Order: sequence, then structure tokens, then C-alpha cells
Amino acid sequence: MKRAYDYLATYGLLAILAVMIIVWTALALILFTPLPRNRRRAAARYTMMEGFRLFSRLLTAFGAYQLDLDAIETLRGGPPMILAPNHPTSIDAILFLARHPDLATILKPALMSNFFLGAGARLAGFIRSEPPRRMIREAVAELDRGGLVLLFPEGTRTTRAPLNPLTGSAGVIARHARVPIQLAIIETDSPYLSKGWTIFRVPRLPIRYRVRLGKRLEPTEDADACTLAIERELTRELAGAPQNDWLGKAHLAGRSRQCPTP
Repeated sequence: MKRAYDYLATYGLLAILAVMIIVWTALALILFTPLPRNRRRAAARYTMMEGFRLFSRLLTAFGAYQLDLDAIETLRGGPPMILAPNHPTSIDAILFLARHPDLATILKPALMSNFFLGAGARLAGFIRSEPPRRMIREAVAELDRGGLVLLFPEGTRTTRAPLNPLTGSAGVIARHARVPIQLAIIETDSPYLSKGWTIFRVPRLPIRYRVRLGKRLEPTEDADACTLAIERELTRELAGAPQNDWLGKAHLAGRSRQCPTP
């Protein structure tokens, strides 16, 4: 009976999320496209936050997740900065966006061009990760106007404990924008939606998921040294993270029996 409920909750919530995104995108394109750029961006981000906040409440109401996301809300009204979390699962960005009304997320080109997600991302003024110079320019502009930039320094979902090798993007952007980098630590006990987890594979519920804030690093002229500092701090903070028990281990065994996802 419990396993049957896990299937029902998982597929039901995925269906709800898909409908929410489709309906929001259709309405946002109609209502927000005629607005001036700044108002369009603000309206898209705020309504996106409210939609994802509703979805996060459904995650807990259905008993699928036990969420602790309050740390993200403490950044509201604060100074511009780069928010740099680790990235164990593909739901990470959604849960960050659910708790802050002014996040400019850096996304891979495939997501920015995605039929399902791309229109909303463009309305919200999210930033394409390639080409790098354009990404840096747009991120600096976002920070100059007082916003926050959500950047996953691993560049992709984590595949090894506790952290993948990092890209240097956060350090470079911080140097140009002269803003700090706020580290965030994601802890989760389930490999659900991690790298290689197919959308049709059902996890055991509930999933415990927590975000807490780590050290805030000031920008430096040496972007490489900044990247090393980020890696050192995240590695230290993640030393006892529950995902260390499954990263590169249990979920990979399951992946070998299924078709991997990119």
C-alpha cells in the first residue's frame, strides 16, 4: 500500500507541475509580453515564485517531501550577490525560485530553448550559460541593478561525493560585478531526480530536503583562488551531507538497469 502511494504521489505531482507550467506560460505570454522589459521581468519572476511556492506546498501536503527552505527567504531585500549552491537534483532551481522573488537563474542553452520551459525562462530574464562572455555580461548587468544571480558552480548535477569539480564562472562574475558569493548547502537523503535518474523511476517517500546558508565570500581579483575557496568551503560543509551515502553508489546501480538521461 505504501509503495502504491509513492507511485500515485510521484506521478500526480509531476502531472500537476506540468499543468502549472503550461497554464502559467500561456497566461504570462499573453499578459506580460506587452509590458516594458523591467516590469515584464518582475511580474514573471514574482508569479513564478508564487506558482513554485504553491507546488512546494503540494509536495509537503502529499507527503512527498519534508522541506526546510527558510534560509533562502532570509536573502530577500538584501544586497546583490551570487547565490552558489551545490546541485544534487534537478528540482533544486525550482525550490530556490519558490522562495525568492528576484532570482536570475543561469541555465544551460538546452533549457533556455526548451519548448516546455524556455518561454517562461526568457520572460523572467534568466541567463543563458553560453557563450561565456555573454553570460558574464548579463549576470553583471543583473547584479548592477540589484538582483540576485543563482549559479550552480558545478555546472551540472552532482555525480560524486561530495562535489563535482567546479567551473570558474562564479569567481569571474563576482570579480567583474564586485559582489559577494553566498554559498548555499543543499542536503537531501534521496537520489530522486539526480543525474541519471529517469523521470519514470519512483523514489521512496518522503524525501528530506534542506537548504542552509554557508559562508559569504567577498570578491577577489584572483578568480581561480575564489573558485578554490568555494570548493573548499562547500566540500567542508557537505562532509556529513546525507547525499554522500548515495552519490556515485546506489543510484548508479539503478541507472545501469535503465536508459540514462542527459
